[in-house]
Amino acid sequence: MNESNSSVFTELDDDGLDIEAIFGTSNAGSENPFEAPEPAQEIMEEKQEAPAEQKSEETPPPAPEKKTEKAKPEKKDIPDPISAAFENKTQENTQKGLYDKLPIFYHKGAKETIEDTSMTFEELRIRKSEDFTDLEAGKYVTWSVEYGTIRKDVKDPEGTTIASMKESIERSREFLEMLRKSKDKNPDCLVKPRVTMKSKGMAAYKGIFGSAEEARQSDKVICLFPANDGKFYEMRKTEQGEFIAPKNKVTEFQSARAGFTPALPLIPLSLIGQIIAFFRSFMREHEEYEALALIYWDKLEKEFFAYVPKQTVQKSHLDADLRDCPYDDESRFIRYADIHSHNSMEAFFSAEDDWDESETGLYLVLGELDHFFPAIKARIFCGGSFVPIDPATVIEGLEQEYPKNWHEHVTCKKREPRLSVRRKAVFEDLDDEVSY
Repeated sequence: MNESNSSVFTELDDDGLDIEAIFGTSNAGSENPFEAPEPAQEIMEEKQEAPAEQKSEETPPPAPEKKTEKAKPEKKDIPDPISAAFENKTQENTQKGLYDKLPIFYHKGAKETIEDTSMTFEELRIRKSEDFTDLEAGKYVTWSVEYGTIRKDVKDPEGTTIASMKESIERSREFLEMLRKSKDKNPDCLVKPRVTMKSKGMAAYKGIFGSAEEARQSDKVICLFPANDGKFYEMRKTEQGEFIAPKNKVTEFQSARAGFTPALPLIPLSLIGQIIAFFRSFMREHEEYEALALIYWDKLEKEFFAYVPKQTVQKSHLDADLRDCPYDDESRFIRYADIHSHNSMEAFFSAEDDWDESETGLYLVLGELDHFFPAIKARIFCGGSFVPIDPATVIEGLEQEYPKNWHEHVTCKKREPRLSVRRKAVFEDLDDEVSY
């Protein structure tokens, strides 16, 4: 048995087979000849270490077939999580700022912040109807809210508050999407009324015209027109004929009040003080003279200043030469007010002043300059008429801010009515006669 086996292995050796390579050497010891081969990594390393010359001897591989390139799918932009979080936070902060931002009433070019958003749209209409008579008839007024590019109509003005309408828009998906896409991240919330029919409009048979002739040629039965005597007249056309009579109560027009609304700041009291000192300098000894100063506004420097033109003055008259004034450049300077003095006389506008001050403008006069506080009067000229105004409309007052704790040291007590001595005696006699 042993001999046959050895002969077999001898034959195998003769054939050139390496037994040790198959079963391992005798020094393998405990190694299992049937164990799995070494990992593929070592084999790959051996292939990489093979010399380049050996590769060149091998037959070159066939050329790879050209494959048609498939259209590569477009790369989709993967959102940056940090940028997305930052954008969400910015949008959140923007929303919070808009929640606190008050809505704005907007009508006929007028804008005003609505402080009390708890009122309804109908309550707002009533409050604004004093300034806008076209809002007086509530049944002809509709409301809408424009918030950025979003516009919502108010279906129930009497039962909807301004705050609730604003909040409903802010919490809508449409609003959030608008904020995300819009460049304006801080839009105004505009509350707009719309008059669907004139509350004080003319009836179909009634009209207003510029003259009696225009009224006569119209097809209106009742016509209102002005005349050169400053009155309004009403014309009524009937089958009997044409009736014309003065209109005693004109309700077809809005109320108006004469006056002046300045578009510039108040004239500083310090500048008026300089002018007063200048006027007082012409009241020396027994001589008193008038003087004139012009107050200008510098558009570039945003400030008032005074200019004294060349003039010849007397006690109750002056002649001023306004030619060659260095501030006649209307692109930069505004001649805001004329101010002249009446020395120690009262502050009033004389007939001569009426003649000189016949241009649309603001006029001031200072009198009683011999007193510590002089007297001052102000008026405007417009459309051929003089209208007196309060000087405080255009000049800073004497009042200054004071510490509020001063009030803590003052106690207000109502004055008790005092009885005359005779009446007091009568009451004392009555007290004596009363028995308790």
